[in-house]
Amino acid sequence: MNHPDSRVTAVLGPTNTGKTHFAIERMLGHASGVIGLPLRLLAREVYDKIVALRGPSVVALLTGEERIVPANARYWVCTTEAMPTDIGASFLAVDEIQLCADPERGHVFTDRLLRARGTSETMLLGAGSMRGRIRSLLPEAEFFGRERFSKLTWTGARKISRMPPRAAIVAFSVDQVYAIAELIRRQKGGAAVVMGALSPRTRNAQVGMYQNGDVDYLVATDAIGMGLNLDIAHVAFAGTSKYDGHRHRDLWPNELAQIAGRAGRFSTDGTFGVTGDAGMFDDDLISAIEEHRFAPVRKLQWRNHDLNFATADTLLASLEVPPQHGDLARARDAGDMMTLRALAATPEIRRRLANARDVQVLWDVCQVPDFRKVGDFEHVSLCQRLFEFVQNGRQVPSDWLAGQIRRIDRTEGDLDTLSKRLAFVRTWTYVAQRNAWVDEPEHWRAETRAVEDRLSDALHQRLTQAFVDRRTSVLMKGLKQRESLVAEVNDKGEVTIGGEFAGQLDGFRFRQDASGSPEAARTLRQAAMVALAPAFALRSDKFYNAPDTEIDITEQGGLMWGEHAVGKLMPGEAVLTPRIEVFVDDEAGSEVADKVRRRLSHWLDRRTAVLFEPLLTMQKEESLTGMARGIAFRLIEAMGIVPRAEMASEVRDLDQESRAALRKLGVRFGQFTVFVPLMLKPAPTRLRLVLWALFGKLDEFPSAPPPGLVTIPALAGAPEGYYTIVGYRQSGDRAIRIDMLERLADQIRTKDTRAGFEATPDMLSITGLSLDQFAMLLGGMGYAAEKGERPKVRAIAPGPAASDTAPDAEIAIADTGEAMPQAEAAEVPEQAVEAAAEPAAPVEPLAEVADTAAEPAEIEVFYTFRWAPKRAVPQHRQNERKDRNAAEPTEREGSGERKSFGKPKGKDARPKHQRNKGQPGTHSGDKGKPQREKPVLEARPPRVEKPIDPDNPFAALLALKTGR
Repeated sequence: MNHPDSRVTAVLGPTNTGKTHFAIERMLGHASGVIGLPLRLLAREVYDKIVALRGPSVVALLTGEERIVPANARYWVCTTEAMPTDIGASFLAVDEIQLCADPERGHVFTDRLLRARGTSETMLLGAGSMRGRIRSLLPEAEFFGRERFSKLTWTGARKISRMPPRAAIVAFSVDQVYAIAELIRRQKGGAAVVMGALSPRTRNAQVGMYQNGDVDYLVATDAIGMGLNLDIAHVAFAGTSKYDGHRHRDLWPNELAQIAGRAGRFSTDGTFGVTGDAGMFDDDLISAIEEHRFAPVRKLQWRNHDLNFATADTLLASLEVPPQHGDLARARDAGDMMTLRALAATPEIRRRLANARDVQVLWDVCQVPDFRKVGDFEHVSLCQRLFEFVQNGRQVPSDWLAGQIRRIDRTEGDLDTLSKRLAFVRTWTYVAQRNAWVDEPEHWRAETRAVEDRLSDALHQRLTQAFVDRRTSVLMKGLKQRESLVAEVNDKGEVTIGGEFAGQLDGFRFRQDASGSPEAARTLRQAAMVALAPAFALRSDKFYNAPDTEIDITEQGGLMWGEHAVGKLMPGEAVLTPRIEVFVDDEAGSEVADKVRRRLSHWLDRRTAVLFEPLLTMQKEESLTGMARGIAFRLIEAMGIVPRAEMASEVRDLDQESRAALRKLGVRFGQFTVFVPLMLKPAPTRLRLVLWALFGKLDEFPSAPPPGLVTIPALAGAPEGYYTIVGYRQSGDRAIRIDMLERLADQIRTKDTRAGFEATPDMLSITGLSLDQFAMLLGGMGYAAEKGERPKVRAIAPGPAASDTAPDAEIAIADTGEAMPQAEAAEVPEQAVEAAAEPAAPVEPLAEVADTAAEPAEIEVFYTFRWAPKRAVPQHRQNERKDRNAAEPTEREGSGERKSFGKPKGKDARPKHQRNKGQPGTHSGDKGKPQREKPVLEARPPRVEKPIDPDNPFAALLALKTGR
């Protein structure tokens, strides 16, 4: 390895003097060359640089875990431990030669200093403190000094929150690095992380973020002190001590200078200082770093290279041989030597060591680095297993190696998990680099490299997610150049600024993403509003020109533009004139808010005009005067529905001419309600309910009934006036739509409600209820219902009836289901109709009884309904009644249970039509006692029969009504 004709030069000086760059230029000036570098990361950086200059076909890369050797390799870039020294390269260089004094790795650098030579030129690169030792050991060496390109200045202590951009904060433990990076992420937007344990791929990705300006801060270990060329303006020490594998110790001044020297790039000056818990530097230390003056290296670490492989004991003895030169000191036992001692003491291993070749193989296995750091015993066990595999020319079983790799080929997990898997895969990468240890080494190198790349990418992604708020970083840079901030809003309303998700644009309100830190929220809001200004203007123009069909109102009074809430209704001076509150961010500007408010006002005006058109027409009708004008005002104020009881006197005093005028405007005078049928449609009902609840200042607006239902279950706790405003009237446990209630009342008016009547199919069809439900409904209206059972009869088909050609066929009114005789076109006075509504005599149906001898008769259930209005009962009488009813058993007639609604039970078991017959107003079981019922909704019974005036012009119509 020694070439007496080789020229040895030592290029010494501080950092940022271009020593490594100078060595690369010298190497490329030779036909071949080898350069040894202290870190795998730095070796990869130099390899990429030379590949860019000469191409990949002539450049090789050798590290403990990576081997790229093209067939025509001329230039070899290596870690110092992996560099070949016997290939006869013309040029050979060793960088950071001052590491000869390192307790852990120093013996390797000392060996290269003493024994590694190029055939033409050998170059040693390092600190000036090595001059004395090199001159002593290599008297023939020539020395070249290089001055620093830039000035390095001490700036004292700074808080991390006040750290200037393009700064590197240096810590000496993984936990400390992560903690500082998290703090910077919250306060500054993010930081890149560089540690020696990272794979080159991860390190390069992190450094790339810093170099590209994605982040302005770098948090690193002392790995950055070894030749990594970064654009750093300031270096801050977060600590000045580290664990060197054996103990915690303070860093030496030259080590601090090596790290601080990373500040400043080429001719740009740099600064250094401290932060966090690091103590202040004393004046002598500051002066030494600034002026690059350090005590010379006294001793170099050395280990015998002339090893005796006869036995394990002779190998250990040769490793313990002391140096013969005064400038050298025997290195302390490194990891490989401690592993050898442990294995040599194992009886099973000793039995396997049959010859020198076995001892040589054992020593090779012991030099597998302990990347995993899971404990000395675990590492020794792994080395023992590997030795058992590769002894006697055998190889590591492929299936076993595949299983080891497969277990760690997973990209899920946190930072620590991924870092451990990367450390594990480095072990198998090292094993795959040994040609004699595995079958198909190229395959396993590619396999382990692929796994390492996947884990490296995953680790980079986790580091970025954990310590880089990319969005805040982009926005902070954009705020410095406002013109470059442009927001993009997609069809889902997602806002991105500079490619980073910033939040959601909901209508005209920006909802910023809450996943960021509170510290970054203000920056995000500020930057987003700057970028969104054009988007707000464009969106307001689009909204102003949008068709009315894109705008709608919710049941709670919210105003929607498609899926976006853009405003809400607020109580105004009158129920039909609500105010509009728009949902527009203050930052969007008053012009945008005014435009949104005007558009919503136009929409609401048109919406009200369309849905409340009958009321607006009534309001503008000038022909209405007197009482008719008052009723019209009441209807407009109540939005088309007024219970008749609330203005009974006005309706009673209304003359026929005024009544006809109101009917022409769509008003219907029902038995229970005065209303405009067109206002019962679903859309007007929905708007009417919202305006009513809004004007009444309800905390929660009730929902409108589903469209098309004639009756609905009564809601518990419904606000007062709810059923009227939605066009229903409550009766018992259900509510019935008011137009259908009037149709039902018209049919009941033709029945004898005092003697009793049964529900017809038409009545059940109108309500859509079962017979039992119908009985409950009428019970709520003041009718008593008696339930009974009887044999079912089969009706005989009737012949032609005179009624088939009766002239009172019904015609539909509007779309509410209301019907009236055609003759009513002549405007029948309501008093006359009410007087003519006399109950018809009960008609016995024509039927034939089934032949009971042939088969049992089918039983049917029926109800008999009688008018039985309820009166209020004092509370003490109600209590007496409850006690009495609780003591009385339920009476039954045959198999049918007798059921009554709002009527005291008597002891007479006969059907009601057989009791007290011919005594109107009396009920069985009364026995002279007053009735005790609670008040319910009143239903008007038929009036007492009055003689028809033959001079009445509506006598013919009344005759048709009464069937006479």
